[in-house]
Amino acid sequence: MTDLMTVKSLSEWPQLRAEIERTVRGVLGAMPKERPELQAKTVDEMEFEGYIRKRVNYFVDDWERVSAWVFVPAGKEEAPALLCCHQMVGQGKDEPAGLDGNPLLAFAQHYAQLGYVTFAPDCITAGDRVSVDSAPYDTKSFYKDNPRSSAMGKMLWDHVRAVDALCESKRVDAARVGVIGHGLGGHNALLLAALDERIQVCVASCGFTRFADDKTPERWALHSGFVYMPRLKKAIKEGAFPFDWEHVLALAAPTPTLVIAALNDDRFSNAGSCEKAVNMARAVYELLGARDALGILCHQHGHDMDLASREVADEWFERWL
Repeated sequence: MTDLMTVKSLSEWPQLRAEIERTVRGVLGAMPKERPELQAKTVDEMEFEGYIRKRVNYFVDDWERVSAWVFVPAGKEEAPALLCCHQMVGQGKDEPAGLDGNPLLAFAQHYAQLGYVTFAPDCITAGDRVSVDSAPYDTKSFYKDNPRSSAMGKMLWDHVRAVDALCESKRVDAARVGVIGHGLGGHNALLLAALDERIQVCVASCGFTRFADDKTPERWALHSGFVYMPRLKKAIKEGAFPFDWEHVLALAAPTPTLVIAALNDDRFSNAGSCEKAVNMARAVYELLGARDALGILCHQHGHDMDLASREVADEWFERWL
């Protein structure tokens, strides 16, 4: 695993970055080679004070259509846009839409009220994408059909397609697209910022503990349930990981990225690990002249987004997007 602290010159970074990206993509597994036409359709639309909420669906690959909530603020001018990635809850996209779940995680609704076009899709195995004969977040059928891929790779691909859909919107300023996510959505937000250059700013809440510091690293490659990245099984057994979250953060550089971590997160209990990752990735941000574009905020509200943290996220988007 590459030690980012040893990168001393800007000239070293392009080649090293390419190597890290190949490693990350190798773990994420196979993805489609082409992007078919989205053929987006609006199936429902409701007007509220300050915004319109639409339910849309679109192709993410040659055969699968995915549903999403789209919020469009009042007005006619182009607006910045945010992809809102949901946490690991069965209702999927309905939580960021404010229809079910934690109101402080209703990112799509909240940021539409602040003037952003927002987009909240379902991840695989959540919301409208739960198979009839499966529980939410059971990836067994996914791996039966996609043995060379991973759930994380599939979610990355689907979020890339969500950005495609956002950028096609007449109201979206395609040069001002960001991403926010909590928990599972935090993983997804970071990977998208790392691997899709269209993302201009990222906020990831309660999204990780470094693999090397994780007390239960096997969670990333379970044998059943939600299997994130099967190709990490050998690395977990040997305790030698091909990459860690500081490498994902470094791939995102110089994209402004805010990491929000809880000091008492019962799922990612090592907030110091997040700080370690940020400090290591900051070496790359500094090389790129963007030290201030990587931030970390710690709170004591568990695996959650508290109001003060969301206000900091608001300020981050206002500053950078």
